[in-house]
Amino acid sequence: MDEKLKQVEEIVEKYDQKQLLKAYERLQTEEEKQEFLDSILTIDFPQLEMLFKNSKEKPIFEESKIAPIDYVEKDKLSKEEYDEYNKIGTDLIKKGKLAVVTMAGGQGTRLGHNGPKGTFDIGLDSHKSIFEILCDTIKRGAKEYGVDIPWYIMTSEENNADTVSFFEDHNYFGYPKNNIMFFIQGKFPMLDTNGKILIDTNGQIKEASDGHGGVFRSLLKDGMLYDMKTRGVEWVFVGGVDNVLVKPIDPIIIGLSVKKNVLAAGKSLVKAYPQEKVGVFCKRDGKPSVIEYSEISPRMAEETDENGNLKYGESHILCNLFSVEAIDKISQKKLPYHIAFKKAKCIDENGNLIDPEKPNAYKFEAFLFDAFESLDDIAILRVKREEEFAPVKNAEGVDSPATARELYINYFKNHKEE
Repeated sequence: MDEKLKQVEEIVEKYDQKQLLKAYERLQTEEEKQEFLDSILTIDFPQLEMLFKNSKEKPIFEESKIAPIDYVEKDKLSKEEYDEYNKIGTDLIKKGKLAVVTMAGGQGTRLGHNGPKGTFDIGLDSHKSIFEILCDTIKRGAKEYGVDIPWYIMTSEENNADTVSFFEDHNYFGYPKNNIMFFIQGKFPMLDTNGKILIDTNGQIKEASDGHGGVFRSLLKDGMLYDMKTRGVEWVFVGGVDNVLVKPIDPIIIGLSVKKNVLAAGKSLVKAYPQEKVGVFCKRDGKPSVIEYSEISPRMAEETDENGNLKYGESHILCNLFSVEAIDKISQKKLPYHIAFKKAKCIDENGNLIDPEKPNAYKFEAFLFDAFESLDDIAILRVKREEEFAPVKNAEGVDSPATARELYINYFKNHKEE
């Protein structure tokens, strides 16, 4: 018997995942069979068992001590503070110490778009895609500071080829090709309600992206962290692909981080209203953290300080700055996985297609903000929604192409930039 197959048989027997052998037997080609065996041998089965067990237990957050976190409001900095932070940040950017990471592993399905989300046209007269809009921002920064700013784009196995082709077809939007690097997001197997690993419609292990918290390990695994160190990068802005007003090249947040002597920082928006469904920055057991809206009680959500401001009002908008030192530290660890119950097309034990009408599978995701808890402190910079946050998430209504387009057009009208 093939040694690899024998090894897999022992593993699936030990962890009660024998349905995988039936899936193996259904595969037609030797190439498919080898891919299947290889994917099984990369699975951390003890971790998978533990995650399934945790899926049956509701997390208890009452045991954590939650407290407000300090923040700095960008618009209310004194001239002296602003000038100091600006000088520190500008000097570092001009020395080539900043890089940008864009997490772009998703498809534009929710927008009715067939392709990577970054290739979506939000409806500007120029018909620029989200990727081109973000590239324009980086190009302006590179020109302003007279330096090459490396741009690392995290794709997924699902959209990597299409993303790279899109950049090639558009000549990298006029940005130097050697300053745009692509790396691939990690994946994690999905489980059914009995803890069995699912099989996808191609007969392989059904996996889902491991969440934006996987960015740190992916940077390490795909050699991007090494590339940053080789280039002398010290600070990395990490953001999502769908915010067309993102400001990744911001000397103020760099200067604030250096002045506060912290290894990471986040941009925040004040909550629109106390019950807004957003995660908020806080201190959890003395460590910087983000608490999800589902974890916070109505009383805490409405609590105000002596000035009448919300104590827990700093929304996390996935605009974060990390030192390379912090990324190095975080990438060596496994962030906790959060569990989501999702609908998943799959093949059952008898080879039949399952196309569920309601959730049938557990997906496990790491969240980037869990990395904050491994640090002693972070800096929070509160910014203005109309200047830095125009997300494209939904086809219509809130955070849609229409709202993002309006914010984008108004911003550049007010700032008289092209």
